[in-house]
Amino acid sequence: MDTIPSLNTLRSIKTTKNIGETFEGFKKGDDLDQPLSPMARLFHEPGSNVYIIGIMGLKTKIRPNVFKENLVHTFLKNRRFSSLQVMDKETGSMKWIPTHVNIDDHVIVPKLDPNINSPDKFVEDFISNLSRSHIDNIKPLWDLHILDIKTSEAEGTCVFRFHHSLGDGVSLMNLLLACTRKVSDPEALPTLPGNNKLGVAKVASLWSTLGVIWNSFLALLMFVWTALFLEDTRTPMKGSKGVEHRARRFVVRSVSLDDIKMVKRAMNVSLNDVVLGITQAGFYRYLQGRYSNENADIPDNMRFRATFFFNLRPTTRIDDFTDTDSVGTWGNKIGYSLLPFKICFKKDPLDYVVDANTTMKHRKASLEPLFTYLFTKLLMILFGIKVVGKVNHKVFFNTTLWFSNVPGPQEEITFFGHKVAYIAPSCYGQPNALMIHVVSYMDKVTFIISADEETIPDPHKLCNDLEESLRDIKASAQNRIVK
Repeated sequence: MDTIPSLNTLRSIKTTKNIGETFEGFKKGDDLDQPLSPMARLFHEPGSNVYIIGIMGLKTKIRPNVFKENLVHTFLKNRRFSSLQVMDKETGSMKWIPTHVNIDDHVIVPKLDPNINSPDKFVEDFISNLSRSHIDNIKPLWDLHILDIKTSEAEGTCVFRFHHSLGDGVSLMNLLLACTRKVSDPEALPTLPGNNKLGVAKVASLWSTLGVIWNSFLALLMFVWTALFLEDTRTPMKGSKGVEHRARRFVVRSVSLDDIKMVKRAMNVSLNDVVLGITQAGFYRYLQGRYSNENADIPDNMRFRATFFFNLRPTTRIDDFTDTDSVGTWGNKIGYSLLPFKICFKKDPLDYVVDANTTMKHRKASLEPLFTYLFTKLLMILFGIKVVGKVNHKVFFNTTLWFSNVPGPQEEITFFGHKVAYIAPSCYGQPNALMIHVVSYMDKVTFIISADEETIPDPHKLCNDLEESLRDIKASAQNRIVK
């Protein structure tokens, strides 16, 4: 398979100190240079140079001119989307430099044959080809590709691409949702489920406080060991060296939210526990098939971990997308936990959910996401960006996958007046062969697979296995209710 070009190809751009002489419209003499935050700068390091993809299926024909007009009044009001990221050759530091944006340079509308064979595969191939490239740093690091072709799920597809230095998945999802409105109330923003900080333990006594501190210390120790030497078991889902430079395949599969809620009620667990249980069951089913094809057995007691991302912001409400200085709104404010998956046969499919619930209870009694975030910042202060980039790469490569979920709108929405059929965020450029991203929207939960095809040549099979696992878990839960 062809490899994508190196994503770490930022080159220096000549600018002047007098911004007024360089960018028309700024007051002469203004010093508008703003340094990139250390976390944003980190995403330009090899192995951490990640792009976020936002796939949005629409129920109506796309009007590109409407998109362009609205993007000028939304995205471009945010300085991150109207500034260059300029590297200083001497210091290696980077700054946001305001620039004039030609919206046509960022909104790409390829001419497509409406009678093309297999539109679904064409759209999938198009998005996969995007992961072979990067955005040239002579313009702000985002773009939008409008595919005006009908698929089985939508009348047209929009593919947003953002460099991760612009913000994390939560802030970028916030940006997109701030451009949407409820179908039932065209003046109202959508609502998101939940309003609490994720990944922060709640303690009620001295004993529980000590337990949280101990769990957090052990988690941080595991983080250090993983950065030094502790690698997951080599399986058909574990990526090889250089995986971050290879193209990805993005596959989207939606399941019923009501089915997941039914299991949640039957087991008295969280929706997230059910989703993790489905994922573990699906992984076992998939690996069983891969090992059977090789006439081998699944290894016992394999080490199989996910880098599980947590939002560290105070709330999940939709904020003003134009305010890049709003506390907690922008930037990369995410921590992560190294989440062990138990890949083994369970006679009762509900036991996968039980295992997920037990694992998550342990993680919730810990400050691991906050500790990893603060520890990364401390390493950055002590040793610099280059060292942290290498540490992050080693941790991510030594685990098997990335896992993330983001709550989506609870009601049907429009995006710039177009009804939305589905929302599917994902990433490429990460040093893992697999990422599972889960997002809820209306009555659906969507699994988005980002897979290195050299490692996982059949991501549709993995989606089928996830769907079959939900059916088995749902059937077992129904039997429990009847009894």
